[in-house]
Amino acid sequence: YFEDFKIDLRTGESNLTQMYLMEGIDFIRRQTDAKQPFFLYWAADATHAPVYASKSFLGKSQRGRYGDAVMELDYSVGQILSLLQGLGIEKNTFVFFTSDNGAALISSPHEGGSNGPFLCGKQTTFEGGMREPAIAWWPGHIKDGTVSLQPASVMDLFTTSLALAGISPPDDRTLDGMDLTAVLLNGSHKLHNRPIFFYRGNEMMAVRLGQYKAHYWTWSNSWEEFQH
Repeated sequence: YFEDFKIDLRTGESNLTQMYLMEGIDFIRRQTDAKQPFFLYWAADATHAPVYASKSFLGKSQRGRYGDAVMELDYSVGQILSLLQGLGIEKNTFVFFTSDNGAALISSPHEGGSNGPFLCGKQTTFEGGMREPAIAWWPGHIKDGTVSLQPASVMDLFTTSLALAGISPPDDRTLDGMDLTAVLLNGSHKLHNRPIFFYRGNEMMAVRLGQYKAHYWTWSNSWEEFQH
């Protein structure tokens, strides 16, 4: 169903983000009414080219269609958080906001974002391609305004979620994810000195440890250079 949504390439109008929002809100309401726990993975893609926004947000930002899409994304996340508070379950719901990659510079300037001071963007293993914003929200458990410099990976969310649910991770395999509960809940400023590996497919491109990052191969290099 969601593969058949329409994007007006001339105007940039599409209601897909609103459709996702309504589905997410309906799901949370159903689970809450049934007094059942839930896991919601809410992933809007409006900032991917071709970028789009619903009619209420088109032309409202100072950053063109990309800004409009970000405004609608911001609004939608706000609606979800407001719903959790309205249902009175915000103190029993852990929320984590992040992205799977940095902004796609290949779509700039009209349909791509900015990675600020970080080099390159999506499809690369430079910081601009792999380093994303991350916000954890859990009223009553995570102190407002706390900032951590702990290097982390999206894979850590698996292990962290199990810890929050009181479930032991499987011990019959090696897990890449680290339990971040001490950092999130206790405001621990003691950093785990763990390496972060950067892959494209099965090829390790770079590794970061602390403030240092070694690049073994960059996406700007040719396959011929890599093979030699």
